[in-house]
Amino acid sequence: MAGISIGVIGGGASAVCLIDALAQAKGGPGTVTVFEPSPRLWRGRAYQVDSECIKVNATADDMSVRAGDPGHFERWLDGRERLIGDGHAPDSFSGVRFAPRTVYGEYLEQTAYAALAELRRRGWRVDIIGAAVTTARRTAGQVLLGTEHGDADAFDYVVLCVGGDGPKDVYGLSGAPGFIADPYPVAQVLPAVDPDDHVAVIGSGLTAVDTVLSLVAQEHRGPISLLSRRGALPGVRQRPLPFEPRHLTPERMRELGRRKPRIALRELVEIVGREAREAGADLDALYEEITGLDREAPVERLRRQFAAVDSSDPGLRVLQRAVPDIGPDVWPLLGERDRTRILRSHYRTVMSLCCPMPPDSAARLLALVDAGRLEIRAGLRTVEQHPGGGFDAVVTDGTVLHAQTVVNAVGATGDRIPARALSLVTALTGDRAVSPHPHGGLHVERATSRFVTDGVPDPRLYGLGTIAAGTLFFTFGVPSLVDRSVDIVDAILRHAETGNTARPQGALLPAQP
Repeated sequence: MAGISIGVIGGGASAVCLIDALAQAKGGPGTVTVFEPSPRLWRGRAYQVDSECIKVNATADDMSVRAGDPGHFERWLDGRERLIGDGHAPDSFSGVRFAPRTVYGEYLEQTAYAALAELRRRGWRVDIIGAAVTTARRTAGQVLLGTEHGDADAFDYVVLCVGGDGPKDVYGLSGAPGFIADPYPVAQVLPAVDPDDHVAVIGSGLTAVDTVLSLVAQEHRGPISLLSRRGALPGVRQRPLPFEPRHLTPERMRELGRRKPRIALRELVEIVGREAREAGADLDALYEEITGLDREAPVERLRRQFAAVDSSDPGLRVLQRAVPDIGPDVWPLLGERDRTRILRSHYRTVMSLCCPMPPDSAARLLALVDAGRLEIRAGLRTVEQHPGGGFDAVVTDGTVLHAQTVVNAVGATGDRIPARALSLVTALTGDRAVSPHPHGGLHVERATSRFVTDGVPDPRLYGLGTIAAGTLFFTFGVPSLVDRSVDIVDAILRHAETGNTARPQGALLPAQP
């Protein structure tokens, strides 16, 4: 295997995981070309340079990009603190250290450049091109990519690491005075808000929590309303407890998949129940947590979950471990009716529980509520411009809240294809190289993340991250990105050893008309 070429479209966190996995593998040498037009190379939208008041929401072992080495990020963080003396206190309630997102971005940058240096040391050629890939065409044995600048080049393998989209403008407010379409980076965007404005934050996920806490950190004085349709705030991360799954493991799920092409939802629920019961969990409490979102006001739910930070019941920890670990393996085994039922009825709740906020964040939200500075409301129906200026937010009980500023923190579009990648995906779809998934994104093969068309996986085209969420369910957490990166690198190197014809090395060619 000599001279294989890999094109990586996108240069965010998923690309870092992929490149690190490639640097740890034994294949090559060849060429790696990364296409990333934004100035946030390696950081993506989530970890760009920003205020240190917004934190990652996972423990350090779940933020490591090094496969098989959960302590990789923790050691980097310790070394950084020894070097520059910039320590970050652990969470007051759980004892866990949640690093600022901007610091995690530094880790991604340094890890990416270290991996590229290792590849170069082993004879790989590495190119980074600051342009968006806008067209693609599958040729015999290669994939031809064209950039926004009119350049083109052919690659033996291409991996789409295009990330997710920004907030969705659900209420059509773009361009309205006082409407903030995307709060990131908060250090640059939110200081423009008048400190006495009534601010309505639309959404209830981690972006909404970041926005509220960032406004307060910059000494915002006016009232803040956090409004959403269902009020599904992120859960509150509990103090870690030791737990090793016996039933809900990727190996067991893959074994199950080999034995039967489909499993019923009730069978999966039984396996989850068996795991939770053997761990000592209260199954009734876990069931109520998943199904009872609409029966509990958001503030009461937040208060109850915060009070359970030190709970000895492992039920939520089992769920938080299982969904990222087995989601990509078990989701394709469920029937279409069961998948649709989960997405329609429980997806938002499961994601809120499996992507919880640090307890310190929950404590600050509750303190704001108790001080009368923050209200959290479910039942949002619409947000409209007020004729005299500002905005009117209408909730289901008929209440109209008037705000001078609206910050959009709604989740990304449901199709899971970011706007900046739409022309590329359209070209690939028109070329029948990829196929849309009915639940969003594109069809991929579970074991390899190869794109699938008409049931046939393409050994030269791969998807990593949110673009594969329709097939794999949970794809955006770092552990999932790491696992899928290993799958992709293994698949590329195996194929290169058995069936690849290397292309000639050369500069970018003029784009074909």
